[in-house]
Formats: sequence, structure tokens, C-alpha cells
Amino acid sequence: MIGTATATGTFTWVDAVLLVVVVVLLGVSAMLALAETSLVRTSRAKALALVDDGRRGAKVLLRLTENPQGFLNPVLLMVLICQLVVATLVGILAADWFGAWGVVAATVFEIVIIFVLGEAVPKNWAVHHPERAALFSAPVVSAIVRFWPVRMVSGTLIGLANLLIGEKGQYLGSEVTESELLAMADVAVEGDVIETEERALIHSIIEFGDTVVREVMVPRPDMVTVGADQTVEAVLERALEAGYSRMPAVEQQVDDVVGIAYTKDMIRTVRAGRGADAARSHLRAARFVPETKRVSDLMREMQAHKFHLAVVVNEYGGTAGLVTLEDLIEELVGEIVDEFDVEEAPVERLGSGELRVSARLPVDEINELINADLPEGAWDTVGGLVFDLLGHVPVAGESVTVDGLRLVADRVTGRRIERVRIVPLVAPTGAEPE
Repeated sequence: MIGTATATGTFTWVDAVLLVVVVVLLGVSAMLALAETSLVRTSRAKALALVDDGRRGAKVLLRLTENPQGFLNPVLLMVLICQLVVATLVGILAADWFGAWGVVAATVFEIVIIFVLGEAVPKNWAVHHPERAALFSAPVVSAIVRFWPVRMVSGTLIGLANLLIGEKGQYLGSEVTESELLAMADVAVEGDVIETEERALIHSIIEFGDTVVREVMVPRPDMVTVGADQTVEAVLERALEAGYSRMPAVEQQVDDVVGIAYTKDMIRTVRAGRGADAARSHLRAARFVPETKRVSDLMREMQAHKFHLAVVVNEYGGTAGLVTLEDLIEELVGEIVDEFDVEEAPVERLGSGELRVSARLPVDEINELINADLPEGAWDTVGGLVFDLLGHVPVAGESVTVDGLRLVADRVTGRRIERVRIVPLVAPTGAEPE
């Protein structure tokens, strides 16, 4: 033992060698700690971006991020070995130099030095400079991972650990969820990386895949239809009056859609001198889709089969509404208003935090607009929510309270709510929501 070969308080060449080993191992431990933090914080997408930028070491970094377990376990093992050996050697040297009190001094020294120099400093630097740290450490870690003794020992120990806890199979890495992507977009806006409009588009694209046709369709009461037995001239007049290029043609009622009347076809027929013909003979086939169909699937179908309008049917086969390609695109980019649109604005600000909105506005849009938590259920729109909470057809001015908001049926036509006024029960203390 070194402690018996040398006198207490003397310094020999052996001690000098051990001190050099301690310093080297401490440096290796710090470098591996830096590598652990930076590589774990680097996603595969980030590594791909660095490769595209032509950064040195990016290709090695990309290979490591494709299999995090492949580098993480060996790195953790090497960090542990380095720190244990450093602690052991410092304890031996301190005991030789200072006797029994040296062990106490060595313990304090190890806690401070290993924590500060071996953990805190490199890891904090890696947090503040993740790209530089990852690109710097990737080649070193790659060499360590390829060194077969390290790979074999770490694999054996991990296999033993999996055996003890009953885990089987390979680690496949964490998957990025939709909520994480949405949160990343929000953080990017706060950091001025992207604009607010770009964030809104990202949210729309991600939510687009979960949206069903029922949420974007023109509901049955708002459909403009023509009779299949009407003359072509009458259908054309109706089309010009409504300002639509395509309209469903029905038999006796809306549930009996027999085709789609195209304004262009009607114009050609009239110009050919056949305006007195029944529209039935000049209709095109109608497309029918269930109200639960996802809008992303419907858009691909519209692109593939080249049609712009579909009739939406419910589970009983009745007509629930219609949906156009424009409705689907608006779900992505927002409302598209042309020179012929005369619709009311979906949202009107009345001051003092009050809003007047279309009863067809989806509940989730209301929640995002005013940072509320209105309940979601079998209904899709704020009008449907008012109906459900009241339990009957309201009269104009009737209201219901939910989540600190009073929802007022501002305008009711027949059995249908047209506009809803949203009144906060607590006056807003800050600026109005964007």
C-alpha cells in the first residue's frame, strides 16, 4: 500500500503521478459531462439542420442522435468510473499526507471540486452553448462508443439492470407529441424566431389532421339549393342571385340531393338556346361524404378526383350540410373573403372585454381567442354549447353562465341561434386579448 510505503507528510514521485492521473480523469469527467448534457439536448431535427449548414462534426452528431441509448449508457458509465477513481485516489493521497483528518478534507474537496469542475461548469456551459458543445464532443463520444470494451461492459450492465426491473426490448427514444410541437411554436414566437402569423399557421396545420368535416361544413339550414325540375334559366338566375358557382339540386327536400348544378353548365345551356330545359338533364354527379370524415383525407380526395364540393351526410343518411374546397383551405389559412362575400364578421369586439360572435364559431376557437376554458362535448360550436346548457330553444336575450362568462343568445331566428354575445363576469384588468 502506498500509505505504508511513504512517511506521512512527504511527497514522492508516486504522489506526483497520482496527482496527474487525478487531474486527467477530472478533465475527462468534465468533458463527458459536457457531452452528456449537449447530446441529450440535441434533437435529430437539430442535427439534420447542422448537417445542412455544413457544420464540422454534424454528420457524427446525427448518427449519435439517431440512437440516444447507444451513446448515453457508455458516457454515463465512463463518467462514473472517472469520478470514482478520482475520489479514491484523492482519498489515498489525503490520508498519506494528513492522516485521519485527511479523509475528511478529501471528502469536502471531492464534493466541491467534482461538483463544480466535473459537473456544474461543463453542464452549464453545454446548456448555454448546446450546438458548440455537441459538435465538439460528438467525435470523442463516437470514438468511446466504438471502443469495444466500453461497449461490452455498458451493454452487460444495462442488460443486468433490465433483467432486475423486468424491462425487455430496445429503447426507441422519445416521440415528439402534438402538444410539444405547439408549445415549441409558442416558445419560438416569444423568442422572435417566428412571427405570430407563422405560429397560427403551424397551429392550424397540426390541428388540421384532427378536424372532421362536421366542424367546417356549411350546415343544412345555410345550404342554398335548387330544384332538379326547375328550368335551366331559373337555376341560373338563382345562382347569380346567390353568387355561387355550384349548388346542390334536390327533389322534394334537402335530403334528396340528385346532383350538382354548375353555373358554367347552365350558362352554356342557355347560350345554346335550351334555357327552358329541366335542370335535371344538365346536372353533374354529387359526391357524398360522412360528417365524421377527416378534412385532411377529404382534401386529398378532392385533389385526386378533381371536385370542389361534397354533400355531407349524417349517420342516418340525411343531409347534414355541404363542404367546399374553400372551407378546407380556410381551416388552414383563415377566412377567405372575396368581393362577393357579404357575411358578417365572425367576431366583433364591443369593448369592456365583450364579444359578439357567430353562433357557428367553434368552441376551441373561442377558448383560444379569449383564453377561456369553455367545455367541449357533443357540440362543436358556441351556439351548440348554449343550446346544451339551456336545454331548450332560447329567445333573444336569454343567457347562461359558464366558466366566468355569460353567454347571451343575442340574435335568434326561428329555432336557430345566429349570434352569441360573450360577457366576462369579471372586468378585464389588462389589455384586451389579441
